Amino acid sequence: MPDTSATPDASAKPATPAQGSEPSGKVALVTGASRGIGYGIARALVARGDRVVITGRNEDALKQAVESLGPDRAVGVPGKAHDEAHQALAVERAMEAFGRVDYLVNNAGTNPVFGPIADLDLAVARKVFETNVVSALGFAQRTWHAWQKDNGGAIVNIASVAGVAASPFVGAYGMSKAAMVNLTLQLAHEFAPGVRVNAIAPAVVKTKFAAALYEGREEEAVASYPLGRLGVPEDIGGAAAFLLSDAAAWITGQTLVVDGGLFLNAGV
Repeated sequence: MPDTSATPDASAKPATPAQGSEPSGKVALVTGASRGIGYGIARALVARGDRVVITGRNEDALKQAVESLGPDRAVGVPGKAHDEAHQALAVERAMEAFGRVDYLVNNAGTNPVFGPIADLDLAVARKVFETNVVSALGFAQRTWHAWQKDNGGAIVNIASVAGVAASPFVGAYGMSKAAMVNLTLQLAHEFAPGVRVNAIAPAVVKTKFAAALYEGREEEAVASYPLGRLGVPEDIGGAAAFLLSDAAAWITGQTLVVDGGLFLNAGV
């Protein structure tokens, strides 16, 4: 079940820290954050006082997101997540702009195919894994070597409920997100004790990326959710902000399912 996108409201006030709060001094790199879940996470982090470096493929959308977040709080780096030169540039820009990169959120993802894996084009499968999994490893490696190895920090990988249970017609996406869950475990083990690594597995979140799963049939889709609604990017933003906070200081290697109770009906 896909789970990323939706353009930021250009009329929204910049997501500056809440009145009375002090800037945290912490810096987060959030991939795929020009809209949708990534933007929701970046906004939650800026609102609590962090600064962010955000990435995205669409340069115009990225500029709009930076303006909404606050140009003094955010830096945008356009590019494709699977491009190793882009990965390097994003981390370099974080270090140049803010001198540190405490947090990494691997949110960038793709799901270009819908259908049974029996007929899946293997070239498409490779593209899905390259973007959804290998790029996350690349960003983690670069963030580790640039800052976290010597200074500590935290990583959140955005997985999906499709990665922890079979989901019809999005098998390639689900396989990649299952790999993301395992990548989380591996990184948590290898990066401990200085860096905590966790994942979030959302169900359907109302974004452009996931629109095919609910548009025109939202009432039917919502019927499967005990909490009576689909997710919104802010739901995932709050969960990520928690996992990247000191309140989660003794949590690592976990996958937090954020699904509105969907799995209660699935019996999982």
